[in-house]
Amino acid sequence: MKDIQAARVEDYIRSIPDFPHEGIMFRDVTTLFANARGFRMAVDQLVAPYAGRRIDYVVGLEARGFILGGAVAHQLSCGFVPVRKKGKLPGPTIAQDYTLEYGQATVEIHDDAIEAGQTVLIVDDLLATGGTAEAGIKLVERLGGDVVSCAFVVDLPDLGGRARLEALGYDVHALCAYAGA
Repeated sequence: MKDIQAARVEDYIRSIPDFPHEGIMFRDVTTLFANARGFRMAVDQLVAPYAGRRIDYVVGLEARGFILGGAVAHQLSCGFVPVRKKGKLPGPTIAQDYTLEYGQATVEIHDDAIEAGQTVLIVDDLLATGGTAEAGIKLVERLGGDVVSCAFVVDLPDLGGRARLEALGYDVHALCAYAGA
């Protein structure tokens, strides 16, 4: 963790080489979350572009998107909806498969979480390939929701997630970016 003089969100993010695999530089946002000033800064910066806009729900992507999404929803005075890994939600759900850098996964949302025409902000900690975010978007849209933007703390532009989401027509907001994987 950095001292009290840190002025940028990235000053609170720890980089861990070779995790979870050799050659990967892991961007650890838990150090950002653990620092009250850093966490407040990140939430404030995630909220700023959407202040005064109609947002009905923040949709947080499992798992660190829950931490950020709940705080962002609170600040925007709107509801929070989780998108979870398959089998983790108790009620009726709809599911979306997607491809990860290292395989396939499935996420789900409650089938009554969002109504047609409601506006949604997708929130997560990190944008890599964009697969998880795209899966979340598809779930929201299958329920009739309107995704107004996607917001992330960290963007890894070399992995193409931002370009992928923007090519699909979505607005992307990220607080910081790191080159490489």
